[in-house]
Amino acid sequence: MEFGIFTLAQQRGYHQDSHEVIENSVEQTVLAEQAGFDAAWCAEHHFNNYSLSPSPLMTVAHWAGRTTKIRLGTAVCILPLYHAPRFLAEVGLVDGLSNGRLELGIGSGYQEFEFERFGTSLVDAGPMFQEYMDVIPLAMQNKIFEYHGKYLDIPPSSIAVRPVQSPMPPIWVTTGNPMVRERTMREGHNLFVTVLHGGLDAIQGLRNKLEESADNAGTYLDDTKLGFLRCGFASDNKAEIESYLDNARYARRLSESLKDRRQQTEDGYLMKEVPLKKEMSLEDMAANLPVGSVNQVIDRLLAEIEILKPKHIALQTQLGDFDQRTMLKQIELWGDKIIPEVKKALMQQAAA
Repeated sequence: MEFGIFTLAQQRGYHQDSHEVIENSVEQTVLAEQAGFDAAWCAEHHFNNYSLSPSPLMTVAHWAGRTTKIRLGTAVCILPLYHAPRFLAEVGLVDGLSNGRLELGIGSGYQEFEFERFGTSLVDAGPMFQEYMDVIPLAMQNKIFEYHGKYLDIPPSSIAVRPVQSPMPPIWVTTGNPMVRERTMREGHNLFVTVLHGGLDAIQGLRNKLEESADNAGTYLDDTKLGFLRCGFASDNKAEIESYLDNARYARRLSESLKDRRQQTEDGYLMKEVPLKKEMSLEDMAANLPVGSVNQVIDRLLAEIEILKPKHIALQTQLGDFDQRTMLKQIELWGDKIIPEVKKALMQQAAA
């Protein structure tokens, strides 16, 4: 079982300086390595305060210079917003700069707000993403490659700085498209999944859906490496837990507003926080998520792992304006107590 941290790099208000938000993500990544986490992940979004991370590859390149062994992941590069030849060349460069520590998370995107500003159609995102799935292995595994599709047309070319990892960095796909999910499984890539703030029933439903996809793909689900994006927080301080859950709900409100094109702003940048028509209370979220005392978090994680059987759990650490010092202590707590106990329990189960 691997554990990672996931940073959205959000700015909940102007009381947060944008440069401080980015530096907080760097500080969390450096500490996560010291605490024994296996990976650090960064998001990609554009043009508003939902996430201040416009280039996960650039972020990974910077993180690489501040760390030595932790795996560094993009979660995810929104491929339809890229110029394919430049993207491919930068993947090779970043894997080299990180000495082969890149985990390449890719997705097709969902926020039309972003696509409009890149002059790209969300309608074309799905089929364009499929062409990227064609061309990435070609570019990474061949000295000379070419590709001629509807959206990507690349004459014979070569990636000058080739990836350190052979044959290429691990690919993680985030998708809601069953056909893409099945293709991911057939081609041996990894899947990044979530049930947002759902509980055990939602996790079981996800497992059932993934098993169906594996059957359709002619593969076994346990042969696919699953990464599970999850909110979680351990504390005996009720106020800390409520603050973390409030910030998790804030992130969800903004994400859904952007997805449904309901985002509101007074100054063209900072989004208003608008409650969803159907959303959980903080009490409901607490009942669904691994939050509470250290032992409660460990027990809940083990119950979730038993159902979904992921091989990687990415903990959401940078949400809204949650206090940085408190989150740094939380990362240390996971490294000192939670992760070792979860791994110990899993080893005991495997040996039984």
